[in-house]
Amino acid sequence: MEKIRLQKFIADSGLMSRRAAEAEIEKGSFAINGHLASLGQKIDPAHDLVTYKGKKVAYRREKYTYIMMNKPRGYLSSTSDDRGRKCVTDLMEGVGGRIYPVGRLDLISEGMLLLTDDGELKNRLTHPSYSLPKVYRVKVGGNVSEDQLDILTSPLVIDGYEIKPVDVKVSGTDDNGTVLKMTLTEGRNRQIRKMCEQAGLTVRRLSRVSIGNLRLDGLQVGKWRYLTDDEIEYLKKATRKKSNV
Repeated sequence: MEKIRLQKFIADSGLMSRRAAEAEIEKGSFAINGHLASLGQKIDPAHDLVTYKGKKVAYRREKYTYIMMNKPRGYLSSTSDDRGRKCVTDLMEGVGGRIYPVGRLDLISEGMLLLTDDGELKNRLTHPSYSLPKVYRVKVGGNVSEDQLDILTSPLVIDGYEIKPVDVKVSGTDDNGTVLKMTLTEGRNRQIRKMCEQAGLTVRRLSRVSIGNLRLDGLQVGKWRYLTDDEIEYLKKATRKKSNV
């Protein structure tokens, strides 16, 4: 078998993302054939023994799990929580193996969340150099003025970082507020909520409705399904041509 970099092997195994693997390699947590591993080192998955904190890392590249969930409010985009809060994997009875969320939706947000044990694809989808558009339905209180729309679409600074332009459109209004359609090509921590705060708007409900060409299409809140072969191939092709990691 062709030799590959250790961090890619680890990501392919589903143990953790490539970036997390690089950090653990630098900490000295991995060994190859009993010898301390170094960052960038190459291995032969068919013959070399890789261990993480003394335990063998199994190579599972040939078969992965890809899932779409309509995340409900009140669940963490995580596999566990030391404070005992509910996690999205609590809703995934019957899924074998250990899968991980691709990116995050905060505790009180809902909508599309992808999960997989394919560490390589997860790394591509979350890498900052890649920009797969994500569409959100955002319900805010009151009416939204033209000045507030101008603020939302301007190059705002969030946590010291100037964000990329965001496409914002009003998609509906009622007595309880305004619904905005917001399309992001990056995902800073709580970005939409911080943008709305700068525009003087209060977010009442936030839901992600699509990632690239993938849409919820009637998937009920709290439910999940496996991605189709076409959806998996789309994600791989969409990221492969831009990923250089």
